[in-house]
Amino acid sequence: MKRILSLVTFVVLFSLGCSDRDDDLNANAVNLRIQNKSSLRFDEVQVGGVDKVHSQVPPGAFTAYLEYETVYRYSYIRIEADGQTYVLQPIDFVGETPLSKGFYTYELDLEQGGGISLNFVVD
Repeated sequence: MKRILSLVTFVVLFSLGCSDRDDDLNANAVNLRIQNKSSLRFDEVQVGGVDKVHSQVPPGAFTAYLEYETVYRYSYIRIEADGQTYVLQPIDFVGETPLSKGFYTYELDLEQGGGISLNFVVD
């Protein structure tokens, strides 16, 4: 009986300590995170404006979500990695629809020619 009570107590305490990835985020906003798909550490990743910067992203890792007023399936991206600067510069957003409120990921990889590969994911 003590084992069952201990197990139930553990499960209850464990579930209280767990939180969902978006518990502290505004579900009424556009939330965007980065995943580093390259083999290099991203020292800094700027998405859109200068106030939207993700720092120190190891290979394979995800950043925390940042809240955006307006973001599209693609965006201006600047990555600082291994002493180099990589830039993805869209020409315009004509015909594009801004993303609706929700959670999204930009999977970013570095191409051999110095470009950025972007894969857009709806979370």
